[in-house]
Amino acid sequence: MNTRLHRVLSTAAGVVALALPASVLPVPGLPTPPAAAAERAAAPEAAALAYVALGDSMPSGPLIPSPTGPLACGRSTHNYPHELAARLGAALTDVTCSGAAGRHLTEPQELSLLDIPAGTAPPQFDALRPDTGLVTLTIGGNDVGLVGIAQDCVRLDPAATPCAGEHEARLAQRLAGFGPKLAAALDGIRARSPRARVVVTGYGLYIKAGGCWPVQPVLPADADFLQGGVDRLNAVIAERSAAHGAEYVDLRTPSAGHDACQAPWDKWVEGYVPTDLAAPLHPNRRGEANYARIIADHVTGV
Repeated sequence: MNTRLHRVLSTAAGVVALALPASVLPVPGLPTPPAAAAERAAAPEAAALAYVALGDSMPSGPLIPSPTGPLACGRSTHNYPHELAARLGAALTDVTCSGAAGRHLTEPQELSLLDIPAGTAPPQFDALRPDTGLVTLTIGGNDVGLVGIAQDCVRLDPAATPCAGEHEARLAQRLAGFGPKLAAALDGIRARSPRARVVVTGYGLYIKAGGCWPVQPVLPADADFLQGGVDRLNAVIAERSAAHGAEYVDLRTPSAGHDACQAPWDKWVEGYVPTDLAAPLHPNRRGEANYARIIADHVTGV
């Protein structure tokens, strides 16, 4: 994660942790888990599906109420892993963490809060067990530096030079390097949890074609470049998932009409200045809940 954004998230996470109650009012537009799933979540059976959630800030849900786990990981009780576990009646182990890159699946991740060292998150793969039945993985955004590129592409002058030319070569190089990392990660999951169903998600629709300057301060060409980078990352994730025995879930297509240019009650992701309790350039609670619904439909065959 870009250092400047990590500082903002760390500061805000501390404030949110102190200020928010344990629960919040329902948010309009959130999908409601089926009653049966809610009942199973309230009284899980001994043989509940063992579910491990891996990944970065997209699934961790930074600044969405209410925080759980290490504050520096920005992990929310209303991220898609928690919402999905409730729908499936699964026993969740959530080790998603803001700032995580592919290497943090097998290596410790140094954490900080308010620019102060906040300990270390163990390798996410430590959560995997031989009896794990379901694994979800969302990773890659930090490996290719999408948030940092998006920050560098802010333009307050509509006549300014687009940013795409500054970043295309580096983005292409990082995308090429990420594919083998993801392949190795998927093989590592299979080795540790051979019975698990492995579900890998892409990233959603962050900004519509042509953007919406000045609501989101990126030029039309750069809006297409930025979302194009997300789409190219999704393509790598889909291809490697298919080649390594994992199931890919497309979150981009069903996100149409819910990007950061939309009204606050319609969007699933926040823009540069959030209008909801969520991190900039990340999903909000509505997005996480809808991602959980989409993944649950895939898992259950709906």
